[in-house]
Amino acid sequence: MSQGVRAGRRWVRGHLDSLEWAKSAPDVVDSVLLAVTELITNAHKHARSDAQLVLTWDSACLHVSVHDSSPEPPVPSDRGLDATGGRGLAIVQALSDGWEHHPQRDGKTVTACFVPPGYPAPDQALSPDGAD
Repeated sequence: MSQGVRAGRRWVRGHLDSLEWAKSAPDVVDSVLLAVTELITNAHKHARSDAQLVLTWDSACLHVSVHDSSPEPPVPSDRGLDATGGRGLAIVQALSDGWEHHPQRDGKTVTACFVPPGYPAPDQALSPDGAD
C-alpha cells in the first residue's frame, strides 16, 4: 500500500469518526475505507497522477470523490477469480450504493455514494453501475 493510500485512509478514518452514524455502522466504515484504497490506487496506477480526495456528507449519502489527471473514463473489468489485480472498480461498485464519474478539464473525478443503515436513500442516488 502506497504512502498516498495510507494517508488517504487515515484522513478518511479521522473524518468518519466525526459522523454520528459511523460508530454504529462498522460495515459501512470498512466499505468506505476499502473504496478509498481502490480509488486512490486506481488514480496512481492508471492515471499515473496524484489523487485529490474529497468527502461530502449530505445527510443521506457519504460521497467519496477522487480526482486524477487522466481524461480516460474508468471501466470496471471482469477479471477471473485467479486475477491478482484489476478488480478495484468492481469492488467499489459492489460495496457502494452507486458510483459515477465526471470528466473535468484537467482529468476526471470518480465518486462513490455510501448510505448508512437507517438513512433514506438520496433522491438522486448515483447510478449503481457508474453510468452517467
